[in-house]
Amino acid sequence: MAARDWTAQAIQRIEADFNRSADTHLIPMPLPGFPGIDVYLKDESSHPTGSLKHRLARSLFLYALSNGWLREGAPVVEASSGSTAVSEAYFARLLRLPFIAVMPSSTSPDKIAAIEFQGGRCHLVEEAGAINEVSRQLARETGGHFMDQFTYAERATDWRANNNIAEAIFRQMEAEPHPVPAWIVCSAGTGGTSATLGRYVRYRRHPTRVLCADPEHSVFFDHYRGACDGQQDDQLTCERGSGIEGIGRPHVEPSFIPACIDAMVKVPDALSLAAMRHVSAVLGRRVGGSTGTNMVGVLAVAERMRAAGQGGSIVSILCDSGERYAHSYYNRDWYLARGIPMVESDDAIAAAVAGRCLPVLAHAQWPA
Repeated sequence: MAARDWTAQAIQRIEADFNRSADTHLIPMPLPGFPGIDVYLKDESSHPTGSLKHRLARSLFLYALSNGWLREGAPVVEASSGSTAVSEAYFARLLRLPFIAVMPSSTSPDKIAAIEFQGGRCHLVEEAGAINEVSRQLARETGGHFMDQFTYAERATDWRANNNIAEAIFRQMEAEPHPVPAWIVCSAGTGGTSATLGRYVRYRRHPTRVLCADPEHSVFFDHYRGACDGQQDDQLTCERGSGIEGIGRPHVEPSFIPACIDAMVKVPDALSLAAMRHVSAVLGRRVGGSTGTNMVGVLAVAERMRAAGQGGSIVSILCDSGERYAHSYYNRDWYLARGIPMVESDDAIAAAVAGRCLPVLAHAQWPA
C-alpha cells in the first residue's frame, strides 16, 4: 500500500508540474519563394529543460510509474548523453530520485554540466556501443530502473490525446488560414515523435501527411525505404554516429515505426547546418542542428506542393536551443576542422527559401 501511495504522489507531482507550464509557441516561419504555403515551427525549446525531449521524459516517467517500475529512493538510469538525460534528470529530481546518465567518455563537458545542473550523475564508459548494457547492469546493481528511451518512446506517449505534441499543434492551428496542415515534418531520434504524429493524424482522420527528415549518418532512412519495398531489415547499422546531435541512429531502434510516416528524406549535414543558421538568423536566436534538418524537409515538401499547384500549411518542430552548441555548430573552427562547407551551403539554402530549387536530395522516398 505504501508503494501505491508513493506512486500516486509521484504522478501528482508530475501532473502539477505540467499544469504550471504553458504550452510551447507555434511560430510562423517566412518562406518568401512559396506564396500560398504557410510554414510554422513548434518551439519546443521553451520547455523547462529546453528541448522536445521534455515531453518524452515526462511520458517515460508517467509510463514507468503506471507500470510500477519506479520505487521511492531507487535510482533511475538512462543511456543518453544529450537532451533526454537533461530532461529525465529534471523529473527524477522532482520525484527526489537519484538519476544516472550512462554516456560515452567522449561526451562534452557542456553536456555533462547540463545533466549535473539538473541533479543527475554521469557514468562514463569507453565503448559507446556498450551504454545500453552498462545501463542495465547499473540498474540491476543499484536496484533501480533503466528507462530505455529507445524501446519505450513510441508506447509511452498517449498518441490519441492528453496534450501530446500532435494534439497541441492542431489546437494551435485552428485560427490559421489553413488550419489542417498538409504536412508535418519531424526528424527521428528515438522515433517516438514521428510515431505519435503519424498515429494521431490517422486516429483523427486528418488528411495530413508526415515526413521524417533523417540526417546524413543514420540508418532510419534505409530502414524506411526497405519497409516500403517489403524488405524491412531491423538489423541495419552504419559505421558512425549522426553528426546532427539528438537525431539519427547508427542502428534501428524499436520505437521507430516506418508505417507511421508517409515520406522520408535523408539530409546532408552541411545542408542541415546551413538551414539551422538560416532559421537562427530569421528568428534572431540560435536553434539546434535538428531544427535545420527539419527545415530542409520543409523546403522539400514545399517544392512538391508548389509543383503540384497546391497551397496549404506545413508545420515542423524547433527541437532545441542552439546555445548548447556554441562550441560546435556556432564555431567556425569546428567546420574547418571537419571540412564541412559553409558558404556554398548557405547560398543553397538562401536560394531554396527564395523559391529556386533546393539541391537534389539523393535519398528520398515519397508516397506514390
